[in-house]
Amino acid sequence: MTIIANRLSRIKPSPTIAVTTKAAELKAAGRDVIGLGAGEPDFDTPDFIKEAAIKAIHAGETKYTAVDGTKALKEAIIAKFKRDNNLDYAIDQITVGTGGKQVLYNALMATLNPGDEVIIPAPYWVSYPDMTLLAEGTPVIVDCHEDNQFKLQPADLEKAITAKTKWVILNSPSNPTGAGYSHDEMKAITDVLVRHEHVWVMTDDMYEHLVYDDFKFVTPAQVEPRLYDRTLTVNGVSKSYAMTGWRIGYAAGPKALIKAIAKIQGQSTSNPCSISQAASVAALNGDQSFLAERNESFRQRRDLVVEMLNKAEGIVCHKPEGAFYVYPSCAGCIGKETPDGKVINTDEDFVTYLLESEGVACVHGEAFGLSPYFRISYATSTRALQEACERIQRACAALKKRAAVA
Repeated sequence: MTIIANRLSRIKPSPTIAVTTKAAELKAAGRDVIGLGAGEPDFDTPDFIKEAAIKAIHAGETKYTAVDGTKALKEAIIAKFKRDNNLDYAIDQITVGTGGKQVLYNALMATLNPGDEVIIPAPYWVSYPDMTLLAEGTPVIVDCHEDNQFKLQPADLEKAITAKTKWVILNSPSNPTGAGYSHDEMKAITDVLVRHEHVWVMTDDMYEHLVYDDFKFVTPAQVEPRLYDRTLTVNGVSKSYAMTGWRIGYAAGPKALIKAIAKIQGQSTSNPCSISQAASVAALNGDQSFLAERNESFRQRRDLVVEMLNKAEGIVCHKPEGAFYVYPSCAGCIGKETPDGKVINTDEDFVTYLLESEGVACVHGEAFGLSPYFRISYATSTRALQEACERIQRACAALKKRAAVA
């Protein structure tokens, strides 16, 4: 007899965390490993944000706060939505959680009944389907192919919607592909959703400020005001402000939904860290100019990685609009043999080969719902990226076609 709940059999451990852990273990054992699995910036949290946290500690801001965030942070979030997205919200339309992940989880737990469907475009962030399953919902996966730059197409969305659909999750720019929806592309999606009044929209805008070239970020409620009353707009400070470990995410939406999310949080973690909240106020209200400076570094890294991967035999890499990931195809390597005679049958075989042969750690595409691809995070130094791409080129060149069977 087991004590473990049956619901855990529906989900699996996070593959991205598993890759990062494996790379750390190999490094600790003395292996020369370049980890390209972690989804966090290598830049440090800006000093003015750190100083705000230290000031809060000295001021004694170390007690419990309201379950779903301080008034100061909610006001900063309201100002951010108005400044960046031209969206107006009131205090009771804002929730703050321990990372964007908790906000998404709380929302699904607060709204899904058994059998409710959640449309999830693939490739997807690994946690969306598992969080849906834990909340007793049904993930409905819609493939978004490279021919369409990994973006959800209106006709495919229309086809996926049923009477049981409760949510559509939209992530732009995307983890894992970096794909971002332009205003026109987002409008085409929201036009479909307007026609289906029972469907709600959950956005994951965590990479909002990590966009390159001339790309302009938009979020659904901004593009289509008619969706305002059934949209939960989720964001956070983790990626743009290099505050992954501070664990602050937030969202804005209808009052009843925000209240339900707070009810879930009140019986789980209660309030997010008071010090992290004070730091996040400074992040959202402070000088934003450093974002453009860091984005230029990310853009240069993106261009380097895309160029070098496209020179690797059997690899094709699309140039994304944002985030700090690329999602190259390894289809040209499938079916080939490694120097020690192993056959590359899947993208998981391919990333295992990269790790074992060249010490490059990345995440296989099956984890994100679309194969044969793999995800590389370029949120690390240019030197490490150059070396990693050279190793990938070498590993691909060492593969050989299988001999024909007589």
